[in-house]
Amino acid sequence: MSKGTFSVTTPIYYINAAPHLGTAYTTVAADTICRYQRMNGYDVAFVTGTDEHGQKIAETAEKNGMTPQQWCDSLAPAFKEAWELLDINYTDFVRTTEERQTRTVQDFWCGLYDAGWLYKGAYEGWYCVHEETYYAESDLEKNDEGEFVCPDCKRPVRRAAGEENWFFKLSEFQDRLLAFYEEHPDFIRPASRKNEIVSFVKGGLQDLSISRSSFDWGIPLPFDEGHVCYVWADALLAYFTGMGYDQIERGDEFERRWPIQYHFVGKDITRFHCVIWPAMLMAAGMPVAHTVFGHGFLLTKGEKMSKSKGNGLMPADLVKVFGVDAYRYYFMSDVQFGHDGSISMERMVQVYNADLANTWGNLVSRVTNMTTKYFEGAVPAASAGAESNPLREIADALYAEYDACMAEVDFTGAAAAVQKLAGRVNLYVEESAPWALAKDPEKADELAAVIYNCLEAIRIIALYMAPFMPNTSADVFGRLGLGDIAEVTDIEAATAWGQLPAGNPIEIGDPLFPRLDVDNLPEL
Repeated sequence: MSKGTFSVTTPIYYINAAPHLGTAYTTVAADTICRYQRMNGYDVAFVTGTDEHGQKIAETAEKNGMTPQQWCDSLAPAFKEAWELLDINYTDFVRTTEERQTRTVQDFWCGLYDAGWLYKGAYEGWYCVHEETYYAESDLEKNDEGEFVCPDCKRPVRRAAGEENWFFKLSEFQDRLLAFYEEHPDFIRPASRKNEIVSFVKGGLQDLSISRSSFDWGIPLPFDEGHVCYVWADALLAYFTGMGYDQIERGDEFERRWPIQYHFVGKDITRFHCVIWPAMLMAAGMPVAHTVFGHGFLLTKGEKMSKSKGNGLMPADLVKVFGVDAYRYYFMSDVQFGHDGSISMERMVQVYNADLANTWGNLVSRVTNMTTKYFEGAVPAASAGAESNPLREIADALYAEYDACMAEVDFTGAAAAVQKLAGRVNLYVEESAPWALAKDPEKADELAAVIYNCLEAIRIIALYMAPFMPNTSADVFGRLGLGDIAEVTDIEAATAWGQLPAGNPIEIGDPLFPRLDVDNLPEL
């Protein structure tokens, strides 16, 4: 029986270039929590996609001698290829140029138009084409030439003088939003993001332009010919589309899913998700998502990773060095989700060698080797006293600790909890000295108990490692003669001690994580 629905989204990524490490970081995090909650008995939906409208897309396409749709079609595959490379198991990928997204957007904004939440006016102010964002002059900075520049990307902004737009009455939601934040303390996480948003809203909200009339690359607004939907007023609604809102015969799918559990976003777009988006939902009379989690930036040498700074590595660059599972494990275990995290090649190698090569990989290798040597490659039958051992004590408490970490989106804590068991098994091997027990025929039962306990702990570790490293865990399950780990839907029951069948064939296989030498790796 399913525990219910569990639904997560990443941002609908702007399709200006192929995904970089920062984009992948958000997506791997969403995939990790979704993989766990599937194993934990939930009916999971995981939505990602690409944001393909806006002035920047139209101008870039023209510079490249292509139509906007051709330009988008040429870039969209890079996202799906990157997520395939990283074993991202999403349930829906929404492109905002799809017909179903048009249905969602037009239905939603027509509803707000009919309800009186929109009015036509002229926008006077500053606009950054690169960020697709309007700014008040007080928000802008100046470059060395004295030009106003975007506070985010530092590019010159354009003066939008008198362009006719449709506006959403965002200013009327200031008090409702502040009350909502107070009543739902977990809506904005971590707490540092919440403080920023509350301060911003208390400073006063301006009505929001939701259309553009100076270009036509966007979803047309049916109630006013010549106006297309502003990019954010389009992209946010892709979350609805991915949950089934656009379906002509919707049934109860959307109603089952909404409100969702998490929007995972970078901290630079929390305002859109924590101010504009909930106000839109309130105006439509719809519930707001449970939590927007605004994680921090990945930093190299103290700077945010970005293509414009020349430090925006692609995921494939690191996968070539570490492999997919080690890549996923590093970013989830060593970078605290919610905070900025400094990354380096030296640190990645350190984590790889310590956690994966020396602890997890070495454990699997040495225990399967001893099983082959002492028990002809089959799981030994454990004696009656085998259930009482220090490994079981840790394993029995692991679900509660791991599940609590996942509930707090603390991937680092969850990984550390599993490594605690793995480290204890390695110590148990040293303490028990199976190689010495094997020399004494009278110690045969004790030897069988030690090997069984180690193999059983490895089985349990593989289950808890699966959300982080799905391929490795599937490999370990195969080496233990077990079935498809992806079919596990009750991880608490599956990790109860003593379920590894005696007699199962054991395979040694290649080392899971061969040690790496930092001196022979490229610089990050």
